[in-house]
Amino acid sequence: MRQVERAIFDLRRGLPVLVRAASGDVVVHPLEGCDDEALTALPALAGNPAALALTRHRLARLGIDFGPRVGLVPVVPGDGAPAIVAWASDETQRLPVDRQPVAAAPASEAALDLMRIGLLIPAAVVAEVSQAQRAQVEALVAEGTVLAVAAEQIDAYAESRSRFLKRTSDAEIPLSHAERAKFVMFREADGMREHIAIVIGDRAEWSDAVPVRLHSACLTGDLFGSLRCDCGEQLRESVRTIDERGGGVLLYLAQEGRGIGLANKLRAYTLQDGGLDTVDADQVLGFGEDERTYEVALEMLEQLEIARIELLTNNPEKIAAMDQGGVEVVNRRGIYGKLTKQNRRYLDAKAKRAGHWLEEVLDDGEDKSATPFRRPVAR
Repeated sequence: MRQVERAIFDLRRGLPVLVRAASGDVVVHPLEGCDDEALTALPALAGNPAALALTRHRLARLGIDFGPRVGLVPVVPGDGAPAIVAWASDETQRLPVDRQPVAAAPASEAALDLMRIGLLIPAAVVAEVSQAQRAQVEALVAEGTVLAVAAEQIDAYAESRSRFLKRTSDAEIPLSHAERAKFVMFREADGMREHIAIVIGDRAEWSDAVPVRLHSACLTGDLFGSLRCDCGEQLRESVRTIDERGGGVLLYLAQEGRGIGLANKLRAYTLQDGGLDTVDADQVLGFGEDERTYEVALEMLEQLEIARIELLTNNPEKIAAMDQGGVEVVNRRGIYGKLTKQNRRYLDAKAKRAGHWLEEVLDDGEDKSATPFRRPVAR
């Protein structure tokens, strides 16, 4: 686990790492921080030509129907770093006709998993290590100049992070919408993400099916009141509703931008300003429709000894995740914010493309641009 964490640290600093796999080792450079010098140095070190590793989501935005999870696009001398970055993240770009992708080997697939874990753009420049260069690469690994990590370690890390969730601290914090509230902090094993369980009310007074909200952190909406989304009002409405129903738990999850991280969310916002909806903007950057998983939420509920819940959500995927994880969802209750001219397109995309239950608020026959959503209605 430590080796994976160190690899993420190096990649976030813009340094290359070596990913080992039985089918062949690859030297990996993240897209972020990639310049012409790195494009020249990487194939020289590996002894093989470089390639750009892209997800199938990004390839689809480039007009390529690609079955495998990750594709490799050849990089040739003369391809500058700006062109490589554009192939990976620019909506207006298309690949040259002579650069059709091929399926990536396991080491390159694992490399993009590292990018996702590190909240980097899921793209990388990779080069397979040749037999002639193996001794030199191993010497750099031995002296600590290049960090090596096994693809199997990356896979295991991605699968097990939530099972090493540690409860670190707690404190009573009265809130404007819930005076009896305790914040309980949980930290993931790598220390990169911290999640908070806001425990509302007296547990002895809770109903049998505990009201629970899974709320993904949204700095722009929750803290600054962004009008591009409804997150901040959903957050406060959830706290108020849980308190009114006798208490329960709000899980505040470090899953900014549906799991892509704040930096990538801001990149997606810029793409949305060019006309894309929220789903398409994420896919331009190489992400899927929703990168969130809910193992962390399940682990938090297990540590809080909560197994039957009334889920405050408009998202069917959250219900499915709880059911599959062994938490019984007895009831669903819709939770809404305010519809604005700035967030209407965002909410419409969530309803039409992600199946969120927003029929209560998206009425084509009525202008509600300045009207608060209706109070939550039990389902």
